[in-house]
Amino acid sequence: MEIEQLRNWIKESNNIVFFGGAGVSTESGIPDFRSVDGLYNQTYEYDPETIISRSFFEQDPEYFFRFYRKKMMPLEHEPNVTHKVLAELEHMGKLKAVVTQNIDGLHQKAGSQCVYEIHGSVWRNYCTRCGASCSAETVKFHSGVPRCSCGGIFKPDIVLYEEPLNNQTVQAAVMAIGKADMLIVGGTSLTVYPAAGMIDFYQGDKLVLINRDPTPYDDRADLVIHDSLGSVFSALWDL
Repeated sequence: MEIEQLRNWIKESNNIVFFGGAGVSTESGIPDFRSVDGLYNQTYEYDPETIISRSFFEQDPEYFFRFYRKKMMPLEHEPNVTHKVLAELEHMGKLKAVVTQNIDGLHQKAGSQCVYEIHGSVWRNYCTRCGASCSAETVKFHSGVPRCSCGGIFKPDIVLYEEPLNNQTVQAAVMAIGKADMLIVGGTSLTVYPAAGMIDFYQGDKLVLINRDPTPYDDRADLVIHDSLGSVFSALWDL
C-alpha cells in the first residue's frame, strides 16, 4: 500500500527532489557514520570527529590523510539501485535535483546531472595555498601528505568539522526544495544540522520519508516508509 502510494505520487509529480543521507550508499558497501558498524563506533587513536576536523587537518595532516584514505575514499564502489532509479527519474524529467549529504559521488556515477553535494566530494581536491586542483586518485595513492608544486597541501573538497557549508550550494539546494511538488527524503536520521533543517523549506503536500528507523520528522511527513532504500527503489524500477 505504501509503495503503491509512492508510485502514484511519482507519476503525478513533475518536480521531484530527493534529499539523501548515508543510508543511500550503505548498499554500495560504504559504511555510514552512526550505526553499530559505522565510522563513529570504531576504535581509533583519536575520535573520528576530531580527525576529520579542520584544526586536526592543519595540526597533523599526515595522520588525517592516513585515516581519510582508508576510511573515506570509496573510489572503487559502484552505484546501487537507489542511485540508478533516481538517475532514471531525472532522465524521465520527473526528478529535478538530488540533494545529498554524501561525499562519494555515486549519484553522478549513476548518471544524475543535477546533484547538490552539501558536504562536498572526495572527487575534488584543491591546494590550500594557490587553489590548484588535483585528482582523487592522486590523493588516494600518494604516500604521505599530497602537496602542490607550490608547496601547499591538497585538501579534499569536503566539509570538515569546524567548517561552514558552502553557501552557494546550500542556497541552490534550498531553492530546489522550495520549488518541489514532491520531496523524497531517504537514508538519513535527520539529526545532523544544518543539513536536516533544509527540508523545512519544502512547501508541498507530498513529503515522503524512507528510512529503516524512525526520524524526528516522521510525524510531519505525508508518507513514511520504514524499510531499506534498496527494497523500496527496486519496487520503483519499472515506473
